[in-house]
Amino acid sequence: MKRSLPLLLAPLLLAGCLNQSTSYLVDGPNHAITLRAEQEYFWNNDVIVRMVTTHLPDCQRLFPMTTVPLAELDVELYSAGENVYSLRIGKQVMRVETASCTRLTEPTAAELGERLGAFKLNADKKLVFEKAP
Repeated sequence: MKRSLPLLLAPLLLAGCLNQSTSYLVDGPNHAITLRAEQEYFWNNDVIVRMVTTHLPDCQRLFPMTTVPLAELDVELYSAGENVYSLRIGKQVMRVETASCTRLTEPTAAELGERLGAFKLNADKKLVFEKAP
């Protein structure tokens, strides 16, 4: 019994961790921008934020973004023309071109484009994409 105790307690250590993703579908599931948020340990309030650009069958690429406190998980999504999108979290902005899943240079404020919405946690602590009004 003593040997199995650590195995029985392991799920409790992971129970409070956040490991979720949600997508903005550009043209259906084969052309999307997905945000992934991962909290490594339940006692750590920080989440690792990553973005996945998908344009199947041509490309799919994972881009590490940043680590932020869970309470500040709010990533804005902008469109700046055909297949060019920017994600802003705090002061960090990342711009990608989804046709080839390529990271572009950081945009100026004028190059951000139209705000499409934001990736954030809802009241149930689920990661969702909320469209801009």
